[in-house]
Amino acid sequence: MSRPITLASGQFGDMSLEALCSLAESIGYEGLELATHAHFNVQRALEEKGYVEYVQATLKEHHLSCYAISAHLTGQCVGDVWDPRLDNFAPSSISGQPDKIREWAVEEMKRTVKAAHLIGVQVITCFTGSPLWAWWYSYPQTTKEMIEQGYQRIYDLWSPIFDVFDEYGIKFALEVHPTEIAFDYYTTEALLDTFRRRPTLGINYDPSHLVWQGVNELTYLRDFSDRIYHVHIKDVKLNQNERAGILGSHLEFGDTRRKWNFVSVGHGDVDFDGIIRELNQMGYEGPLSVEWEDSGMERETGARESYAYIRKMNFSPSGIAFDAALKTE
Repeated sequence: MSRPITLASGQFGDMSLEALCSLAESIGYEGLELATHAHFNVQRALEEKGYVEYVQATLKEHHLSCYAISAHLTGQCVGDVWDPRLDNFAPSSISGQPDKIREWAVEEMKRTVKAAHLIGVQVITCFTGSPLWAWWYSYPQTTKEMIEQGYQRIYDLWSPIFDVFDEYGIKFALEVHPTEIAFDYYTTEALLDTFRRRPTLGINYDPSHLVWQGVNELTYLRDFSDRIYHVHIKDVKLNQNERAGILGSHLEFGDTRRKWNFVSVGHGDVDFDGIIRELNQMGYEGPLSVEWEDSGMERETGARESYAYIRKMNFSPSGIAFDAALKTE
């Protein structure tokens, strides 16, 4: 199939770009989804002569391409309610200053669009943050008006950013994910409706975040097929533990007592065969970006296994009906 298989670079942020490119090439990957916190520096791209060319040349040397830029950490700072964890995603000079962090994030997202344009990328995968996440359980009582105000807040914050996306012809692919304004099927609908189905706003489809919540990953993909701008390949395993609940019990990822854990592709419960068939039916030919997140498996082993699994699964649709030859003349 023509869909390229790429590797998300964010989980390899301790490696240099050269080392990661070498690893990805040795495994067989065809590209990288470059994370702005790790392997694609927005400031250097905009201000340092030769930096973009260096990134492009390094990728080319290893027979790799970049189909998407990941700006998840920056995007989180736009719409989130500040707590000390958010300081990890913003410059240290503004730590503990919620308004300054948000102001920085809004401008940095606009700069990221310009940097993506310079390197020739047309999709930015991202988070939005959410002013509503702390209210997901609706207790203490949460009114309809409070929810509507939260969606409106995201609309107000992101609309000027999306204007810059439109100026440069770049798409925004939200990773639908707990802690984001859209984290399941109905919240995705609500977000798209809030933005009046603005074409700029689409989805970075990651089935692993849906399956553990009980959302059917194929129904979601089918119903939002016109908004799938990028695809993450990540698996999740539901564990048989009668003591555990789906909320995680404050146990770290990888702890086998958890009700679910992210695992390397093919080790979990995501229906990748069904996903590939849905992608074939909708005509998606964009990248399949492997996002390694498996605390129970050595990282390089996970990257290799995941590539081998999805490469085998990345089949083309049939050009004929299976019973077309069942005739005598």
